[in-house]
Amino acid sequence: MLVAAACPHARALGIVPGMAVTQARAYLPGLEIRPADPEGDLAALHRLALLAARRWAPSVAIEGSDTLLIDLTGVAHLHGGEARMAARIIRLLARRGHAGRIAIADTPGAAWALAHYARHDAVLICTPGQHAGALAPLPIPALRVDPAAVELLRRLGVELIGQLAAMPRAPLARRFGGALVTRLEQALGTLPEPLDPIVPREAIAVQRRFVEPVATAEGIAHWIAALVPELCAALEAAGLGARAVELVADRVDHVPQRIRIGLARASRDCLHLIRLIMRRIEDVEPGYGIDAITLRIRRTEPLAARPVDERLDEEAKPDLAPLADTLATRIGSRRMWRSRPVESDVPERSVGREGVLDPPDRRAMRMKTGDVRQLLSTTPPDAWRPDWPRPARLLARPERLDHVLAELPDQPPRRFTWRGRTIRVVRADGPERIAGEWWRRSAETHAVRDYFRVEDEGGHRYWLFRRGDGERGVTGDLSWYLHGLFG
Repeated sequence: MLVAAACPHARALGIVPGMAVTQARAYLPGLEIRPADPEGDLAALHRLALLAARRWAPSVAIEGSDTLLIDLTGVAHLHGGEARMAARIIRLLARRGHAGRIAIADTPGAAWALAHYARHDAVLICTPGQHAGALAPLPIPALRVDPAAVELLRRLGVELIGQLAAMPRAPLARRFGGALVTRLEQALGTLPEPLDPIVPREAIAVQRRFVEPVATAEGIAHWIAALVPELCAALEAAGLGARAVELVADRVDHVPQRIRIGLARASRDCLHLIRLIMRRIEDVEPGYGIDAITLRIRRTEPLAARPVDERLDEEAKPDLAPLADTLATRIGSRRMWRSRPVESDVPERSVGREGVLDPPDRRAMRMKTGDVRQLLSTTPPDAWRPDWPRPARLLARPERLDHVLAELPDQPPRRFTWRGRTIRVVRADGPERIAGEWWRRSAETHAVRDYFRVEDEGGHRYWLFRRGDGERGVTGDLSWYLHGLFG
């Protein structure tokens, strides 16, 4: 097992790529080691290439596993010049958690060589026409040639590009093949090096423009019903399903009206999309009329053909996606969620939020013990522990109780005051003791909560707790809090 990459701190300690993992552990026993993910790195590089193609230049190519080649011809002045453009790209990469080095030269080969082998800071700009001199002191591997040819050239005493460029080309081609000469000439600019650009997928959209402005809800609804099938046909041709759709109605006074709908699951069902958009049609203010209507896909997911299940038995599960989409259209997607169990004994941490139809995922929990850090992959439980009942909904934060009458150390309260109202307890169950999670916060090392389920004279049930075990002061200050209400 070899080190594929190392962070700057590890490099400062002498750990470099290519070193054996056992040797690296010998240098630093507490070293955090993670398995390499070449496929994930390549996917992240592809996402950066798409971002660069949309924001910086139309021609962006991926070179190897860690390099982007961006053709700045005719676009640098749009970003304030080459220096400002490079600085902005460095800041963009830093915001996304990446460190980068940029070299700007006349040819892709020269830019690649200077970025990888020249000693410079984050940005190096080679003066136009001077790239041959900048390449001369660089080693032969900067030409991206076969390592066997590099080794043979080293045995012959040729280690720098300048030495190689001074040699006649015909003997080099006969001895090392045409690949070496081609790479050299491409870097020097005498041979072209075409790029294989990454082409961003065009946004799927359909539009209708009108000779006479449309000003009625019936007319808008008619054209929505006509445009949605075209949109679904475009999605089907691309093998995609819509997750977010935007309707843009361009008014004659140039004030666009926008409606955005989200879907809990990727779909290209025409009738379903029409129903969702029609429920928001009253949000469109036509004013003096609408010149054009555009339906645009904001977010998509791959959607292949699904098999049709013709069974009508009781085991068939209903599809909740249409219901979720309908409710989200009425109240907003941010107000809809599903409670997700989280691996924690502390009640407010044991509940998380997730999408209504999102599948359970795997979470990562970091635990620190001494100087050794471990990354533990944990799977959230399928359900909460049934040992003790819990309220269906907890309060946003526990609310303090006043005038609590209770016998220490483990008796439930007989009376307490909550929100200015005195409540007398007639039945109670508990305590359920929950200790603090010392690995999260040092203040919870000795923290203890004793929870009780109590019922008042009117049959209302409450879930409350006392901070501290009633015997040791370090466990809590013996204050009482209401944490939830039972239905």
